[in-house]
Amino acid sequence: MGHGPTTNRFASLFLFSTIALAPLPFGSTDPAMISVWCVVLGLALVVVHPVSLRRAHFLLLGLAGSVVAGYAIVLHEQLSVHAWFRLSSPSPLWLESSRLLQTSLPSVVTMVQDQPILALGAPLSSMLSLVCAFLICIQRDRARQLISVVAWSGAAYAVFGIASYIMDPTKLLWRTKQAYATVLTATFVNRNTTAVYFGACALIWQLLILEAIEKRLPPASASSGLTATQLLRRVAFTASRKMLVAVSMFVLCLAAMFLTGSRAGVVGSLAIMVAAPAVFFRRRLSRTGRLAWVLASGAGLALGILETLGSGVSSRFDLDRLADGGRLETYRSTIHIIADHPWLGTGLGTFPWVFPAYRSGSISTWGVWDRAHDSLLELASEVGVPLALLVTSAWIVALLVLIKGVRERRRDLILPIAGCLVAILALLHSGIDFSLQIPGFAITVAGIVGCGLAQSFRRAVPAASDRAADPVTNDINN
Repeated sequence: MGHGPTTNRFASLFLFSTIALAPLPFGSTDPAMISVWCVVLGLALVVVHPVSLRRAHFLLLGLAGSVVAGYAIVLHEQLSVHAWFRLSSPSPLWLESSRLLQTSLPSVVTMVQDQPILALGAPLSSMLSLVCAFLICIQRDRARQLISVVAWSGAAYAVFGIASYIMDPTKLLWRTKQAYATVLTATFVNRNTTAVYFGACALIWQLLILEAIEKRLPPASASSGLTATQLLRRVAFTASRKMLVAVSMFVLCLAAMFLTGSRAGVVGSLAIMVAAPAVFFRRRLSRTGRLAWVLASGAGLALGILETLGSGVSSRFDLDRLADGGRLETYRSTIHIIADHPWLGTGLGTFPWVFPAYRSGSISTWGVWDRAHDSLLELASEVGVPLALLVTSAWIVALLVLIKGVRERRRDLILPIAGCLVAILALLHSGIDFSLQIPGFAITVAGIVGCGLAQSFRRAVPAASDRAADPVTNDINN
């Protein structure tokens, strides 16, 4: 039995609205906004009607469930006076505080009472976005719609960001910036998160353009006799107005990304965009021996764009080189926290309160370090090594499934490619920063990854909705 275009209408509305609006209120870092997105995504999960679920889908859902169970167990152990496993003894801070205050305080593992519950919203919203996108985007038309929502919302934020940067770069929406007053941050507080967000959106537009180009190329066997110039002419002469609009949106997102002045965000995004054409056209290129030429040309073009459009980024490289700004010492200090609290950590969300006691004397006394600038290290310090390894294993499995989808899918190839490359970009950047800890970005990434995972498996019989008109592809190709 087929599933019509109205299937999961309300679940899709809740999910797509969250993905489109999550970056708007300062990257949704405020606890109130995180709560709103958790409620909206929770409603989406309640009303979603899963269709065409297969054994592989259930296995991935089981993996997500194991991560949720891991968080539940760790939070119980961190917050409970009567722990189940007693893997870690209660923090001595509570005993000392009870003595000094001459009152009875609960002896628990977390070093900040109730903070794990308050900090749970951010990872919960990301997991809800991932699972909702996974269940909804098993339908091809919903998967295409999600990609379209990310692309167009990213372009809209790019327009807003560039306009606000031109008019008054010291303003962040209606607030005066406390930092990054000379660069573009759009609706985010941090320029590094802004850069990878626009980099991910530019990648989506790039993949849509590559897909449109593929439809204009002759079969691989016929194209092997054409030169690169002939192929470019063929694409240029058959380009439609809507394809030119897509190119314009790509350039807008790219410009917004460069105006952030973020070194890691810009370079990482450009590297992913260089890889995208090689991955997308790998079957065609592998037969004609042009893969190395495409990668080399893409790298040269990226360096040229970086030198011409990325003057702010280049100047930061010239000024700061590869200086880490105290990150290496911060990593060492965070590892000391992990060594002292290996099983259950210090409590989810407690890093800003715990780190000062471990802060290395080699780090400048200027500023407050409320992030480890490495999401995995910070996670391990807050929830312990076992749960951090479980989360890492889940990401590895997700990447392997996405790579499998990239290798096997022929139709809608951009869906698993988008999930795979966006995940790699976000994970690599979060290894030196904290972009995946910003809900406005993490919810978007989780949605794209969930969509890619859902579309990483072949279907023996296409659903009825898959045979319907594809608004995203038609918009670019007509």
